[in-house]
Amino acid sequence: MAAAASMLRHKGFDVRGSDQDVYPPMSDFLVAEGIRALSGYRADHITPDLDLVVVGNAISRGNPELEEVLDRKIRYCSLPEVVRDHFLWGARSIVIAGTHGKTTTTSLTGWVLTSGGLDPSVLVGGIARNFGARGSSYRLGRGREFVIEGDEYDSAFFDKTAKFLKYVPDIAVINNVEFDHADIYADFAAVSAAFRRLVNLVPRRGLLLIGADSEGARVLKDPAVSRVETFGLGDDVDWQAHDLESAGPVTRFRVRRGGSPFGAFEAPLVGTHNVRNALAAIAVATEVGLGMKRIAAGLRSFAGVKRRLEVVGTAGGVTIYDDFAHHPTAVAETLAGLRASNPKARVWAVFEPRSASSCRRVFQGDFARAFAAADEVLVAPVFRSALPESERLSVPKLVRDLYDRGQSAREADSIDDIITAIVREHRAGDVVVIMSNGGFGGIHQKLLQALA
Repeated sequence: MAAAASMLRHKGFDVRGSDQDVYPPMSDFLVAEGIRALSGYRADHITPDLDLVVVGNAISRGNPELEEVLDRKIRYCSLPEVVRDHFLWGARSIVIAGTHGKTTTTSLTGWVLTSGGLDPSVLVGGIARNFGARGSSYRLGRGREFVIEGDEYDSAFFDKTAKFLKYVPDIAVINNVEFDHADIYADFAAVSAAFRRLVNLVPRRGLLLIGADSEGARVLKDPAVSRVETFGLGDDVDWQAHDLESAGPVTRFRVRRGGSPFGAFEAPLVGTHNVRNALAAIAVATEVGLGMKRIAAGLRSFAGVKRRLEVVGTAGGVTIYDDFAHHPTAVAETLAGLRASNPKARVWAVFEPRSASSCRRVFQGDFARAFAAADEVLVAPVFRSALPESERLSVPKLVRDLYDRGQSAREADSIDDIITAIVREHRAGDVVVIMSNGGFGGIHQKLLQALA
């Protein structure tokens, strides 16, 4: 929401927005972008001079500002609607979708196009380090291309359809499709239906890029009306990565296009999942006219995304990573990538079940398999404790299941318990990855300070 507000501000709109007191960094970001940030939600924030109110999807009936907007019948819309109407109709819209990897793939694609000289606009659901002095979640360019993260989550309280259905794609990437967002999708069929609707929006002259390593994405090839190209590590794909080599924080790989050699690449990312993300960026960049050498240079100079296996710091001989992973597949792929890049290290996985999906029992069995690459697993309490017990992830059962699989696992009642265990038992050379889609009580800096 803040990034879209900033883009509107740069187009000449007078923008202001409400922000919760508990998120001062977001208020600081808005102020730095020239946007007046109003603290909390109050009806008197809705003043007579407002032309349009953009309603975020976290806002529901009962919010005092929303109630004032409805009572006074002020024009309102969702975030994806305002992005579409003010930025996408005249652009070549490149929508990066999929259950996992959207933020990294959007950032990669946006940077490769930027470094290649195309001057695209970019809107991403994270902080891409290549944009701005301190990183940014957006870039407003003068070129034709607009690279946007296509989120499958709903749009607003009045529109429960996926955000990406508003993004009028000329090129669509569907990296993978799995069941997620159990709070708004009943089952995998409902998730798949949303992606099928996205496929149906790509015009005949457009391009649909399908991650063929994902069965849920692969079946979406059949209903497409547009051109379709596939990418992945397996055989019988249009874009194939092969000969992967992990070299610490860098992964090298080669690419075939249509079975013929296309080029050699390296990216400062770890894990096979990030190779797939890079493949998608390579395919998009080729479609919009960039040559292999410029694409390779862009990948090499990619600076990463905050909170995607981001190194927070090192203390006491222990390297601490922060990662956004909260779905079982994302947890498994993150840990596998970390293990491949640190083959001799002892890997600690610290996990907070915080997202709407990770808090739910529907993923109980999947999480028991997701931590296979970790040596030590510490699981924090379920964040959404108001969920009925029958629906809530059972941390004790998860720990027992991990133990039965031969892993060292324990539940932790508090952040202090986690920090105490790591400080007491760590060895030089250990790596700790802290996985949560929230702030996790500031555990990252607290652990660094304790280890120091």
